[in-house]
Amino acid sequence: MMLTSDTSVQVQQQSDNFIRVTNGHLSLEIDLGNGEAACIASNSSHVKGIRSAFRWQGREYSTDHYQSHELTTQEAIVQEGFGKGIRLVVLHKTSILPQLEQHFYMYESSPFVLVQTAIAGDVELKANRMAVIQSKTVSLGGESGEDEPSILRVPFDNDKWVRYTVVKPPLDVESYEATALFAPNSRRGIVMGSLTHRVWKTGIRIQSEQRGHIEGLDLYGGAVSELTRDSQPHGYVKGKRVESPLVFIGFYEDYREGLEAYGQANTWIEAQLPWEGGVPIGWNSWSAAMSDLDYDLYTATSDFLKNEVQPLGFQNEDTLYINFDAFWDNFTPEEMKSALERVRQNGHRAGTYWTPFAFWGGPDQFGQAVEGTNGRYTYEDILLRDSEGEILPDVDGGLAIDPTHPGNLQRIDWFTDKFITEGFEYIKLDFLAHGSLEGQHHNPDITTGIAAYHYGMSYLQHKLSPEVIGRPFFINLSIAPLFPYAFAHSRRISCDVFGTLADTEYLLNSLTHGWWMSNTLYRYNDPDHSVLYKSFNQEATGWHEGRSRLTASVIAGTVLLLGDDFRKEEAAERARAWLGNKDIMNVARMGKTFGPLEGDLGKLSSDVFVLESLEEKAVYLAVFNFDASQAAHRSISLERAGLDTKTVYSFQDLWEGSKGETSDELTVSLEPAESKIFRLTLKEN
Repeated sequence: MMLTSDTSVQVQQQSDNFIRVTNGHLSLEIDLGNGEAACIASNSSHVKGIRSAFRWQGREYSTDHYQSHELTTQEAIVQEGFGKGIRLVVLHKTSILPQLEQHFYMYESSPFVLVQTAIAGDVELKANRMAVIQSKTVSLGGESGEDEPSILRVPFDNDKWVRYTVVKPPLDVESYEATALFAPNSRRGIVMGSLTHRVWKTGIRIQSEQRGHIEGLDLYGGAVSELTRDSQPHGYVKGKRVESPLVFIGFYEDYREGLEAYGQANTWIEAQLPWEGGVPIGWNSWSAAMSDLDYDLYTATSDFLKNEVQPLGFQNEDTLYINFDAFWDNFTPEEMKSALERVRQNGHRAGTYWTPFAFWGGPDQFGQAVEGTNGRYTYEDILLRDSEGEILPDVDGGLAIDPTHPGNLQRIDWFTDKFITEGFEYIKLDFLAHGSLEGQHHNPDITTGIAAYHYGMSYLQHKLSPEVIGRPFFINLSIAPLFPYAFAHSRRISCDVFGTLADTEYLLNSLTHGWWMSNTLYRYNDPDHSVLYKSFNQEATGWHEGRSRLTASVIAGTVLLLGDDFRKEEAAERARAWLGNKDIMNVARMGKTFGPLEGDLGKLSSDVFVLESLEEKAVYLAVFNFDASQAAHRSISLERAGLDTKTVYSFQDLWEGSKGETSDELTVSLEPAESKIFRLTLKEN
């Protein structure tokens, strides 16, 4: 982005009613005459006519309903990560409504503004919808019709094989927690999203009846829908002062940089959960056996990886995880003890699985005593209910457990103590969205689904923290809301992924639009178990089909857990052939996510992904053919990939080992279902 010579934050009071704040990247304009604001970037992208609103006593009130608009605070601030900046507070007052505050934050050399609203009064207020930014004038700049805007819809969670989607006006679409409005050709974009995740579910609704235009923007706390898995209204937030989420609105020449900046800004508000142990590599049982998991499979897998594959280099820092998924309770206590001893004798680490907020029994099991409560509570006591006391409808066949109920806290104590005592060092937590559902919680101070989820996950993470148990314990989230994020080292980027080419494309749809979460929100993205040959519930895959599934995992950022039964000879053969490729495994061990070359693909995935490795002075390109019946030929623009088209590059195909030279573009031929990873470096003279 082109900068002016001065990137400090400057405030200009141009009249009694008009204030402009600039920092070389953008201007924030506040009109105290009508109470509206505007954000205008140096490239002419803008959001104008910004109002804030809240729902109170059955109606929605916005800054339009207020008679007085006053700048009450203008102060310099310094905030870790964000740097030096300024905070301005505009107070909106009228006789019959609560005071409405707008807080604006702008920082030196940063192309974004942070905004938060609050309502305040002398008596207790309650609200379950607070719109931080509403606007009818949104533009990406540029010539009209030259590069029509696309809108990214980010799903609330990763359940039920939901996809990220990119849509174009005319439209009426809602994204959750974050979105990007971008011009596909130039990549110019506006990125918006929430930065605080302790109370509200945040929605971003975008509307238009005209092609090429955006006519309605509503960024608000209080979102509920089928996609948040809720059957109840969003809970009310109560107090003499009620605050909205803090939100981010940024303007970028490349929306991909904007999403990465948004992810980083979240970590400046609340840091990711740190992990120093390197990329977890190993195996997970679900795809290989599902409910048929048994002692022989678990121990045979550890033996195979130890004897056949680990010597080839499939490990990280001499470590492999051998992880249980669901149905570990098939094992007798004696089998579990023996299996864990075998794994440790092989030098491996054991991982386990649990669903802390979901109950899978029927009414005949409601009377079952909750583990760890000495019979004081039954499962019927701890299930989440609506305002009438009725149990909430099931999601995915499971009933929601109230994260705030003391019986569930004791249940968490019981299970985590069991896992710690048995020596596990990794846990996959599944079906966590149950814990974020709106409902009537046992703790009366917790009135929203996200507040309850934050409470339960905070308690659980503390129980597994190195400070408490004296050793590292890797926490992985499976089906879970995207936010809040600071309770786990990784989160599965998509829903279940097995071994087919369709599975690979579905996974890469999530990477196309969610790559930026890796090493910002979470230390690693998790691409789910990598099936090289055959899932328990699928037909066997072809050679290229299986290898493409592995390629997709390698570039995802990445927790690399295999998902085959290696007692099948073809699965074992592929493991020996592929997992000994040191160049490929070194990419996986980097733990860095590739980003998409293109994003304007509707519900589909990009077929080209890019990673710049500054340490190696190299660029990696991963290329996929999602057609299982026809060969494909790709001509990849090096300029589009961020390279100098006047430079000659040496390249190597990391799967096949072939080498060559190119400039301007990279031409790739792919067999049906094939994928390749290339490493490009400057040609040596």
